[in-house]
Amino acid sequence: MKKILLLLAFSSALFACEKPSDEPVEAARATVMWCLADGKKVSDGATVTVDTSLSEITMVFSSAVRIGKGDKLHLSFTPDLPFSLATGPDSESLRLLIEAPLESGREYKLLIPKGEVFGVRLISKSVFGFATGYDSSDKFPRISRDSLLTLVEKQTFKYFRDYAHPVSGMARERLGSGETVTTGGSGFGLAAIVAAVHRGLISREEGYAQVLKITDFLASAESFHGVFPHWMNGSTGAAIPFSTYDDGADLVETAFLMEGLLACRNYFSGGGEAELRNKITALWEAVEWDWFERNDALYWHWSPKYGWQMNMKISGWNEGLIVYVLGASSPTHGISRSSYDNGWARGGGMRNGRQFYGITLPLGSDYGGPLFFAHYSFLGLDPRGLSDRYANYWEQNVAHARINQAYCVANPKGKTGYGAECWGLTASDVPTGYVASSPSNDNGVIAPTAALSSMPYTPDESIAAMEYFYYVLGDRLWGDYGFRDAFHLGQRWFAPSYLAIDQGPIVVMIENYRSGAVWDAFMKDPDVTSGLAKLGFSRQ
Repeated sequence: MKKILLLLAFSSALFACEKPSDEPVEAARATVMWCLADGKKVSDGATVTVDTSLSEITMVFSSAVRIGKGDKLHLSFTPDLPFSLATGPDSESLRLLIEAPLESGREYKLLIPKGEVFGVRLISKSVFGFATGYDSSDKFPRISRDSLLTLVEKQTFKYFRDYAHPVSGMARERLGSGETVTTGGSGFGLAAIVAAVHRGLISREEGYAQVLKITDFLASAESFHGVFPHWMNGSTGAAIPFSTYDDGADLVETAFLMEGLLACRNYFSGGGEAELRNKITALWEAVEWDWFERNDALYWHWSPKYGWQMNMKISGWNEGLIVYVLGASSPTHGISRSSYDNGWARGGGMRNGRQFYGITLPLGSDYGGPLFFAHYSFLGLDPRGLSDRYANYWEQNVAHARINQAYCVANPKGKTGYGAECWGLTASDVPTGYVASSPSNDNGVIAPTAALSSMPYTPDESIAAMEYFYYVLGDRLWGDYGFRDAFHLGQRWFAPSYLAIDQGPIVVMIENYRSGAVWDAFMKDPDVTSGLAKLGFSRQ
């Protein structure tokens, strides 16, 4: 009997071991390899351009998949889109059926999270971008190219005429900045006055009166060794801190101011305009450039409270060339040639010489950096035929602008809207703040000032961009003071802002392209001629 019971127990145990487990079988590990839309393949993290009528996206997986209950809830679109799921053409794919038209000029993101879905275990999340083009119809009637150039100059200059600070005449930092006026932006505005008078947008008398108003304000405004702060109160002239330690002298911003003032000193050369020239000369000769010369270089900031705490050397290649040119040009506080060679040029360390998109870049970081490097110093400083031991500056700026445009045409990051007519990466407002955009720091934001202020260097490409900005995007981009600061077509974002440092170069560089008026005024200054010779520049 005991043997029988033992045999039964053994048989039961054996049967139990052979019985299938109640534990679920682990799903196969898989990835989303790519998506297909409008016949275009898009990889994880990339974006493709699609039509607004897009109705189907095929998702391709690394393993066989199936649609399960609730799988749809794991997927999401940003912004939201209604969709359903269907089987694909093979076992490794599924179709996502879009049930509403896409909006034009918008970027959609499809998020597929990691985890168990479609009968597999996705080991990582995936994000696929699908961007629609902007409505390409004209928003304004076509006018002649010359008329459009004049319109852009005129509308943009209104920022410095109509929105100038009522007490000081200086340029406000940006739309809505109230009492805050900007030193560098006002310098750009002064150069823009020369352009506006030359183009007949305002009378010579009106331009003269505004420049005189600004010089009278600056004569009593707060300065430090003749150097002005980045920001000032437009009524009182008191310094407004730009940051904690930047509450005093800003040598770069002051250089931009002096660039504009010297252009005015030479442009307003009439017999009855001597008062203005004398006041500009007093401001110019009061700047102690040599006091900011330390350790064989010029330094950007000094604070009466924090001294040299910021410790920022002005070294190339960037927007600072004009600082050294003016420092060498000063008849009262001139700097040494060695500061230029060692502090700015870094003994030749600012050279590049590599090719990008088949274009050789003489100076600076790879791909050239933000385009304002080719604008700010060259509102007055004429790069045509200008060379020194380090570069030909016309070739430098042409290369920089061409590389920037070529990058946008190539669009390696798949940013929405980029192309031959929609290009230009530089410092501007972005949806999250203010950023210096460039091919190496591309966040999808185009700033009109980048392409338009490059017009002397890339006339065909810049004019094509101007026409696209005005005719195609003008219903959102064109306003009281010309083109708004920036836009991101993928997010349907158009900046509400205007910034003085972006408005000024548009006016000045379009006029320099058309007539060279600001370049001519600045370059005939005898102090500037002397300073360029001192640094080893020549013109051909």
